[in-house]
Amino acid sequence: MKVLVINAGSSSLKYQLLDTASGEVMAKGLCERIGIDGVLTHTGNKSDEKFKFDIAMPTHKEAIQSVINVLLDPEKGVISSMSEIDAVGHRVVHGGEFFSDSVIITEKVLKAIEDCVPLAPLHNPPNLIGIQACREVMGPDVPMVAVFDTAFHQTMPQSHYMYAIPYEYYEKYKIRRYGFHGTSHKYVSQQAAEMLGRPLEELRLITCHLGNGSSICAINGGKSFDTSMGFTPLDGLPMGTRAGNIDPAIIEFLAEHEHMDAHEVINILNKKSGMLGISGVSSDFRDLDAAVADGNARAALAKDMFNLSVKKIIGSYVAEMGGVDAIIFTAGVGENDRSVRWDVCEHLEYLGIKIDPEKNKYRGKQMDISIDWARVRVLVIPTNEELMIAKDTERLVSAAQ
Repeated sequence: MKVLVINAGSSSLKYQLLDTASGEVMAKGLCERIGIDGVLTHTGNKSDEKFKFDIAMPTHKEAIQSVINVLLDPEKGVISSMSEIDAVGHRVVHGGEFFSDSVIITEKVLKAIEDCVPLAPLHNPPNLIGIQACREVMGPDVPMVAVFDTAFHQTMPQSHYMYAIPYEYYEKYKIRRYGFHGTSHKYVSQQAAEMLGRPLEELRLITCHLGNGSSICAINGGKSFDTSMGFTPLDGLPMGTRAGNIDPAIIEFLAEHEHMDAHEVINILNKKSGMLGISGVSSDFRDLDAAVADGNARAALAKDMFNLSVKKIIGSYVAEMGGVDAIIFTAGVGENDRSVRWDVCEHLEYLGIKIDPEKNKYRGKQMDISIDWARVRVLVIPTNEELMIAKDTERLVSAAQ
């Protein structure tokens, strides 16, 4: 199948056209400044050359039409007819408790996604707009699938996803741990099983999706067992600009002493905290590494706090699952930051975890970086959420035909 993968934001739209048989990315690009003036950046036609166009995009409908037009372009495109696009896979951030798997989009599904808007007010509305725009431009005959960031984590036991607040708030508002990055955790766990040559159903895995946004997932028998992000992506690890776990009383304390309301405090915890807040340098780990090399103590402190948080969650998940067969590092930091991987796994030899310092020198490459005798394998697996979305889309559409 040729599957068009769409990730719609409020003023942007990312796309990839993938061949699911080979995994080849036939074309990819980004529509930006939707509703302002419109810019489309496109890579295709079996080359790495980037093409940039200024195109009026008053709405997402014009953005989708621009994507179709450039895919069909005789010089820059990769298809000769829109009929070559077999299906569309849409990334949708929040599926609440409605969806434990990806699903073919129907009116009922759209209603459920809309019902989840209070849980993801910044993400679900543009996701819905992207779906509607595709339907308007491509027509009713092209099947479309919603792939949810939260769906993979719906297998968590209730004791793992509930918060110890009055139960009525769960019943009224569905306040609970949902988890995110599910598509990435699912993809790398499947790749890990292939690398280890063992059935996924037999494995206990800990997947570390570490980037500007970071989350860790305990995967037992191929199913999400626990995860670090919670009701929102603010929970869990300290990240690029997010604080992660804090004492909730800090919110009231800051509001009172800094004369802010709760919304302003949450904005600080989301956008001005984490690595940026501690280091005062940057939210980007590459900038932090450069600052550490220059002797910046606060940048070093930020990385130490991050690495310690990852180590603590890994330890808790080993305890929850009664052991672990492999730890997987993925996403921008997990795939490329050697010092993070080394510091996280240091002093875990008693668990059978030990990284080979020579193998750890590689970046962005799928490989086993464990020392030969290690009982627990440490794997680096570049994530590919778009391919996972395309594969899920192919699976559901093929089954429905």
